[in-house]
Amino acid sequence: MPESPLRHATPAAWTETVMTDFDSFLLDHAAAEKKASGMAISMLSHYPDRVELVAAMADLAVEELTHYREVVKWIHRRGLRTAADRKDHYVLALRESIRKGREVYLLDRLLTASIIEARGAERFALVAAALPAGALKKFYQSIARSEERHYELFLQLAGVYLDQQVIAARWDELLDIEADIVAALPIQAALH
Repeated sequence: MPESPLRHATPAAWTETVMTDFDSFLLDHAAAEKKASGMAISMLSHYPDRVELVAAMADLAVEELTHYREVVKWIHRRGLRTAADRKDHYVLALRESIRKGREVYLLDRLLTASIIEARGAERFALVAAALPAGALKKFYQSIARSEERHYELFLQLAGVYLDQQVIAARWDELLDIEADIVAALPIQAALH
């Protein structure tokens, strides 16, 4: 696993909270996967002229929906039912930093998506490490690896369409913004 770009590590208290209320975490995880699939569809709809982006987002939408289906299976095995989605204050706060204007909007959407995926990779890896050996642990190890690939995918897509110096400068700014957002998040049995 390459070194995480994140600048604020998730505290141990988060993992402890998730492990004590894993059912709530699973329900939130399902909602996050569903929203990630929808975000990929939104991206390919917004940029139909960007061939590489459309192809990547079509694949990503299917993969995220597959993850949703797998989480739903775990939810049902535990005798639970999916619930109505709740607002993800972390994602909403990070999206407030997205600027207007065609090219900067594209850049910011790609980079914020990359950061969200990097945070998911970090947190799913923490969950996997805390789970006992078995199928659920393997599932979360696999999900963490997928999120890592996704964070790299969004960075690569930015490089297809935008200047590397512009990307690097904005990446640096957004990582600082994300660190401040995460530091202020309440500790709860949810992905964010």
